[in-house]
Amino acid sequence: MIPLRQRNEIRQRVHFRIRQKMRGTAERPRLNVYRSLNHIYAQIVDDAKGETLLSASTLSAKIKTGGNVAAAKEVGKLVAEQAIEKGIKRVVFDRGGYLYHGRVKALADAARAAGLEF
Repeated sequence: MIPLRQRNEIRQRVHFRIRQKMRGTAERPRLNVYRSLNHIYAQIVDDAKGETLLSASTLSAKIKTGGNVAAAKEVGKLVAEQAIEKGIKRVVFDRGGYLYHGRVKALADAARAAGLEF
């Protein structure tokens, strides 16, 4: 088993490689995901301006437990609703170096179901 510190360093290298190829613009901002042990965070970023347009997390959603698939679905739905209110329909999905599986996939599927296109 890979130690936690080394695993995070590997994830950061993968995320850096992803970010070299991906940019969020004003027309299609970047939907970024960060997953910790107890919570999941999502934010929509315009990389051209270098600013976060909106964010959602299990902390802001007042969800009792944040480290499970159900909580990730709630955050995905919440971030999609906030984006549509701001007039954002299309985004680029940045999985943050995590595998597209489990909580990350649940968040993405919920955001798609709520109306975001990516």
